[in-house]
Amino acid sequence: MQTVKGFKFSFDSTACFKCEGQCCTGESGYIWINIDEMKKVALSLELGFDEFTSTYIKKVGYKYSLVEKQNDDSFECIFFDRELKRCGIYDVRPMQCRTFPFWDSFKQNIDEVVKECPGIVI
Repeated sequence: MQTVKGFKFSFDSTACFKCEGQCCTGESGYIWINIDEMKKVALSLELGFDEFTSTYIKKVGYKYSLVEKQNDDSFECIFFDRELKRCGIYDVRPMQCRTFPFWDSFKQNIDEVVKECPGIVI
């Protein structure tokens, strides 16, 4: 059970095995990634940095996001493996993904994170 100071909930990561990627799919949004993270992902995929960024990255203002793919009426991270129902770059996933569900936006919005993540324990 994972807890983080300032949050009124805990997270049971064993729920990830039965969740089927709810945090990786759904509404369109941004999956923020920085340059160092991009380099790590590119290396893990055995791609050059330029090839990786031209294929998997979109610039949003002064930031970068992984691209999404549309699936029926929802969106999912480009690295979400639909067959296995898990992240295809888990070991090198961006910090945004590593810190989920402990995002500041959920500190005062527990109902939202409970809807989004079956691993939330109150």
